[in-house]
Amino acid sequence: MDLGRRPLARFPSGDLVLSDRAITYADLKQASSLVGDFAKDNRAGISRTLHRISAIRNRKGAIVGLTCRVGRAISGSANMIRDLVKDGDSLLLIGPPGVGKTTIIREVARILADDYKKRVIIVDTSNEIGGDGDIPHVGIGGARRMQVPNAEMQHKVLIEAVENHMPQVIVIDEIGTRLEALAASTIAQRGIQLVGSAHGVTIENLTKNPSLDILVGGIQSVTLGDEEASKRGVQKTVLERGGPPTFSCAVEIMSKTELRVHHSLEATVDSILAGRYPHFETRRVSRRGMPCEPHNVQDGVFSDPSSKKVDECIKDDFHDIDAHGRLLNKTTKQIHFDDIRPIRLYTFGFSGTNVKQAVKLLGMEDLIHLTNDISKASAVLASNYKFKKGSQVQEDAKYHRIPIFLTKTSSLADLTRAIQAMFGQQNYVTGSAVGNDNKDGLVDESRDRRGSSEEVDALEETRLAIEDVVIPKGQIVELLPRSPNIIALQMDLIQNHQLHYEKVGEDPNLKLRIFPYYNAEKKEPYTVTETTKTGIVDEPFSHHRSMNYPGDIVTRLPLLSD
Repeated sequence: MDLGRRPLARFPSGDLVLSDRAITYADLKQASSLVGDFAKDNRAGISRTLHRISAIRNRKGAIVGLTCRVGRAISGSANMIRDLVKDGDSLLLIGPPGVGKTTIIREVARILADDYKKRVIIVDTSNEIGGDGDIPHVGIGGARRMQVPNAEMQHKVLIEAVENHMPQVIVIDEIGTRLEALAASTIAQRGIQLVGSAHGVTIENLTKNPSLDILVGGIQSVTLGDEEASKRGVQKTVLERGGPPTFSCAVEIMSKTELRVHHSLEATVDSILAGRYPHFETRRVSRRGMPCEPHNVQDGVFSDPSSKKVDECIKDDFHDIDAHGRLLNKTTKQIHFDDIRPIRLYTFGFSGTNVKQAVKLLGMEDLIHLTNDISKASAVLASNYKFKKGSQVQEDAKYHRIPIFLTKTSSLADLTRAIQAMFGQQNYVTGSAVGNDNKDGLVDESRDRRGSSEEVDALEETRLAIEDVVIPKGQIVELLPRSPNIIALQMDLIQNHQLHYEKVGEDPNLKLRIFPYYNAEKKEPYTVTETTKTGIVDEPFSHHRSMNYPGDIVTRLPLLSD
């Protein structure tokens, strides 16, 4: 309800206009009088309900808008994580706003109090868990609720709850400040089960949040000696966990129907800081409202025991990436992996979130099993920045004869291209050339490094020319002279983008010229006519000279830096 505007009801499907009459001061005053008092955080509620009313004020303090949020207790919303709290483990819920953290944490409090007969104290910051008024909502069951006068005092109320009321379980929603995180850590060290929530998308977000990193053990920068750094194969300054996490396990709430369970928060944080993919378990709710069998992570390998029940589970709409980096729905472009064997992939130097997103975008969850044991891996995917010559990872890979893929960056686009290259979907990897494929379709990093480096530079030059100049600016680009075998790789890359090209000059000055003209109608590689030494284009391209392209001036790219 905003002053001078029509009132709206907002649903996930869209907004609904409730009245054609604009809101007036009288309407706002009438609505405000029917709810509780507004606290310093401009929040109020309706007694013995879970509804929340938030005020928007002008510079003089007068209310000029109201947001009325409907709240309700949903029985069974915490069934998927019931086993995590049953045994007394401290649990941290992580998720963005509006994903349902408060609903789940309210149901957890009820389960612990009513089903497991524990003494539960809820520290309710803004009365969202237990509702407004002095009598708490029935949705919390037999749990007791302590209200917080203002948000700045929440950490004090937490300590007061422990010292005065002998709880077995403390429940707190939205841990957001350093003081609250320190108070939660103190409570956990006193042997009290703690159930809390924090804003974020993944655990990795907490490791980068200086206010909340104590919840995951505290992140500190450590300087290693030369011998230790060489032994680990890392830089001298690394990030490590300073102590034990406040919570023993964590749940990332991806949506209202999907959760990721990290049974050991300590191991997860260590994996993230080391650049490895953490262990986790995915749990989903079926369309019938019943939990699907979990997607387990055992021995570092991702497996899906519920694949036979896929009709009962909510399936994500996975996408692919086309040659220009655009997302495509599976119905638009279908990649066939029927004849490809699954692999176990060991990653080094990447965020686990980025690797997971790349695999998910390609719809290759059944083909790529991530492992933390390099001896069991079929291939290694590493960041060139962190992968140094003589590193322990490199030595282990060579010892086990495991092929290595390198990427120059850890971006989602580069990771996607690298994964596609492993399965023969592309003929190159940014940062590591793909040439003679072995029987698994993977590349052995131990091949000739000199030739590989030249191929990498040539393919990177071609990619930059296409993605930064030819496609967005519509300009013709002339590449640097290359050897015939490298030009063949460049031609394959240009054909993947369905662009015209031509050869200019002769060996050793043979090079390619890329045109911003698409060749989508041709299924076979486009046959071009070589030009003379003067660089004059022969007849096949003569009709393009009359087209008014802004890029009819050849753009020459500089040499790539090392």
